[in-house]
Amino acid sequence: MTLTGPCNAPDVVDVVALGESMVTFLPSRPGRLADVPSFERGIGGAESNVACALAAAGHSVRWVSRVGVDGFGDHLVEAIGGYGVDVSAVGRDTARPTGVYFRTAGDRATDAHEVAYYRAGSAASAMSVANVDLAAVRSGRVLHLSGITAALSEGCLGLMRELTAPCEGRPLVSFDVNYRAGLWGAGDGPGVLLELARAADVVFVGEDEAEEAWGLTGGPEAVRAALPEPGVLVVKQGAVGATAFVSVAGGGGLVAPARRSRTCHSPAPLGSAESRQAQAADGAQSGRLALAAGSRAAGAAPDPKRGGTPPAPGCATHPRPAPPPGDPQSNAPVVPPTPDADETATFVPAPAVDVVAATGAGDAFAAGFLSAALRGLPIRDRLRHGHLWAAATLTAPGDLAAPPSRDTADRLVALDDAGWEKLRLGPGWTQAAERADEEVRTP
Repeated sequence: MTLTGPCNAPDVVDVVALGESMVTFLPSRPGRLADVPSFERGIGGAESNVACALAAAGHSVRWVSRVGVDGFGDHLVEAIGGYGVDVSAVGRDTARPTGVYFRTAGDRATDAHEVAYYRAGSAASAMSVANVDLAAVRSGRVLHLSGITAALSEGCLGLMRELTAPCEGRPLVSFDVNYRAGLWGAGDGPGVLLELARAADVVFVGEDEAEEAWGLTGGPEAVRAALPEPGVLVVKQGAVGATAFVSVAGGGGLVAPARRSRTCHSPAPLGSAESRQAQAADGAQSGRLALAAGSRAAGAAPDPKRGGTPPAPGCATHPRPAPPPGDPQSNAPVVPPTPDADETATFVPAPAVDVVAATGAGDAFAAGFLSAALRGLPIRDRLRHGHLWAAATLTAPGDLAAPPSRDTADRLVALDDAGWEKLRLGPGWTQAAERADEEVRTP
């Protein structure tokens, strides 16, 4: 299964990523923000991180956003463009500044971690259907979006609803939930994110954020029960690994729709008012997922007419045989798919990583998965590439790290299960692997 589209059209790129990027200030040493004497400037933004990583790997990528007419905006456009990303559709706002943020060196998961955002009223927060080049946004085989954008303003939310609305000529929509409770305030963030995820073709969500946003505690299967619509659902399980659910019937999640004359011009939110009210009642209530009677999450039998599909572990393009008795993988939640399965599920463990900083790892995972999808690789390999690209960021201090070379990543992805499970990746592993590859090639 591969992504298809008119790759030869002059204005078409592999991936378009839309969202806010900010200038990031990284501390010169560990400690509280109040105690750090100096900072090093960088760039950071969920969607631009994905764009830069994909461009660094050789894909054609366009980033669409808005920045201020200021030095920080100049830096963002120059730095992101320096990765090979097309920044021609980035707008400049004369009235609003470019967002910036400061963070400590500690991991987000620790109590000592601090982040100070200065993004309220930023140029990107004013994005809307009226001031963004929609033709440029829809000019990719894949459109990558994040839930962060929807939280920035009502205009941004309207733009997200426009881009995810079903219509003729819509590119394949990749959506990373990226739930940030602090961004939503008193708004119904969980309900909005559920609405947007249900409208996407490929969805990335962390098991932990699914619990925080929607109260789901039943593992990847519970997340799939709540999100049966996407053709591909990737549930990230931290250091444990990741599970990908792939709908066999819903090929739209794997194959980009044919690009016909665009009719994606209505600014109306997803579906009719009646359908949105039904989704809200069926999807989220008071920030938590409401399990309606008869839904998969409520334990009812799947109803194909409503998009429900029973989980059947395995992989449609790369079935994994049942392990022999006594095999260490015999307890893994991956078994051959049944002949009449409507979908498959594939779990791939994450390699051991000596973590330097976790910021940006989820963006790198999404980029690695999408890169492998653009290459037409099987689902297991897509997940492995996601893990390796995430490991490259986990072992670097900033929000953004160069992905491993294609030769290095392909060699590691091709390992058998035993070899994959023995991997341990530490700081500098991508450069060391590339040097080893070069030594092998040099007589």
